[in-house]
Amino acid sequence: MMSNLTVRVAHIPEELMEIEKIRRVVFQEGQGVEQDLDFDGLDEICDQLIAHLNGECVGTARIRYLDDQTAKIERLAVLEMARGQGIGQKITKEALEVIASKNIPEVVINAQEYVKGLYQKLGFQQEGEVFEEAGIRHVKMRKSLIG
Repeated sequence: MMSNLTVRVAHIPEELMEIEKIRRVVFQEGQGVEQDLDFDGLDEICDQLIAHLNGECVGTARIRYLDDQTAKIERLAVLEMARGQGIGQKITKEALEVIASKNIPEVVINAQEYVKGLYQKLGFQQEGEVFEEAGIRHVKMRKSLIG
């Protein structure tokens, strides 16, 4: 049931531990990503989104502002038990709203190849070839928030 899902900008630093816990489970334990690659020291300067389902923290993503024209959605993660309910899509939509509210016209994402369709549904378009990042196949995608 999606009725008890909330997605909002997290309070940092208070909620950073919850966010790190999700990323540890999804990326490091689930996908074998090196801890140093995931926790790159940039979390404090990014907007972090947090998703709660029935009061439990189940998903996250971060928004990194590359410059005043471009934001990048990164580290989108949803715990396995909460997948398949549109939570990743809801987090991404919320991220797009946050970015739009700052008048930033363009969003990029390095999507893991297998979830590319999620972003295409939200208007992202693939750019270039598949590449490897942390041993996982990714595609670069871009969306304009203008027009």
